[in-house]
Amino acid sequence: MCIVLFDWRPDTPRPLAVAANRDEFHARPAEPARWRGPVFHGLDLTAGGTWLGVHRDGRFAVITNFREPLTERGAGERSRGLLPQAFLQGDQGPEAFCRALRAEQTHYAGFNLLVGDHQSLWYLSNRGAPPQPVAPGLHGLSNGLLDDPWPKVERGKARLAEALATGGDLDALLGVVNDRHQPDDDALPDTGVSTELERLVAPVFIQSERYGTRASSAVTVPARGEPAMAEQSWRPDGEPDGPPRYSSQSL
Repeated sequence: MCIVLFDWRPDTPRPLAVAANRDEFHARPAEPARWRGPVFHGLDLTAGGTWLGVHRDGRFAVITNFREPLTERGAGERSRGLLPQAFLQGDQGPEAFCRALRAEQTHYAGFNLLVGDHQSLWYLSNRGAPPQPVAPGLHGLSNGLLDDPWPKVERGKARLAEALATGGDLDALLGVVNDRHQPDDDALPDTGVSTELERLVAPVFIQSERYGTRASSAVTVPARGEPAMAEQSWRPDGEPDGPPRYSSQSL
């Protein structure tokens, strides 16, 4: 998952609204989102984890990797995708999960993790952000730290605000991250990788033959009741791989 745009408004009828893209090599096998027990999520068939999911009880989790030069990357002996899965399948609250994970975070390659429920939303990165509650408001998370002002993050937050102003249903949230605008080179962040790679991954929606946006997700978490989620899969040519899948269709 390479971008997560979200609005966190505790003490409102809909505390959380999320629009997100998972970017990955197209050759890496995965299954699309469906109900697996009480959790609606996709499944990475290489390592067995997930990138984003919701639990019937209102819990939510999503992870992104952290972009850094190849020479500074640690492979990690554990898959990052196991972290959202562990939260969604476990019984710890968001704060307790993040605080416990901090002691284990060096076992993973660079990551950003968001975990939440009806009442709270917590963030942790093993590249410089200790466990912390997320402040109410509109946020963006890509492959830097939370709210790093990369062009795709700033543009995505603006598009999310527009969608929420007109209701922000699941289909509108999916539309937020179907954005293929290419920023100018002089606006790209300097994350220590080549300009060619920075250019490739600069749009909210990434499209190329080998690597790109594989799935778009939309999530809403109400103050009471079950969350709702939709997922749209994408082909390497940037066209939809079938219709969106909705959690309400899989009951």
